Amino acid sequence: MERGVTLVEVLIVVAIMALIAGGVSFLVLPRYREAQIKTAKTSARNIRQVATQYLALKSTGGCPTVDTLITEKELDAAGDTKDPWGGKYTISCEDDDVTVSSPGPDKKDGTADDIVAGTKSAAASEG
Repeated sequence: MERGVTLVEVLIVVAIMALIAGGVSFLVLPRYREAQIKTAKTSARNIRQVATQYLALKSTGGCPTVDTLITEKELDAAGDTKDPWGGKYTISCEDDDVTVSSPGPDKKDGTADDIVAGTKSAAASEG
């Protein structure tokens, strides 16, 4: 008599694989979110640095946008010009200080999860 794999055995293996995949995704998903936030903070700091240098060296008086920095070849269009959630970074200028912000994971401006590099972030950490 030939021995083969029964349907019950296949279903048990599939169920075990599903449990393992569920456990792995449960452990990996929070790390992925942390990585997105760290990436957004790093990109915002880099864009802030480029915008500050642009204002110091080439500015015509106005606050640059990310698109202006790309057009002026200050930022690489292939680089991180959008946040990890597909939103745009916003550059704002007050006096000589530049602030770069992203709406964050919820994609809404002005909420607690916003990513900010500049004066606003310093004020938020103090208060």
